[in-house]
Amino acid sequence: ADLSEAVLTDANLSEADLTDANLSGADLTRVDFTGANFSKANLSGAYDGDELVTEEQLSVAKSLAGATMPDGSIHT
Repeated sequence: ADLSEAVLTDANLSEADLTDANLSGADLTRVDFTGANFSKANLSGAYDGDELVTEEQLSVAKSLAGATMPDGSIHT
């Protein structure tokens, strides 16, 4: 899915399969990531309010394997 630049404020993404999704630059303010699969997803530049989404916020996800993190690093 191409969700780049999407405004997903308050979305419930719990248990969502977002494998290979493009979420670059998306507004993920107050999003529920619990159990979501972000394997190989592109989260570069994804933000929560005025800050990039943190790895701590994403720690409730099911998988971040191979994902491009908001800071541009690749999750291993």
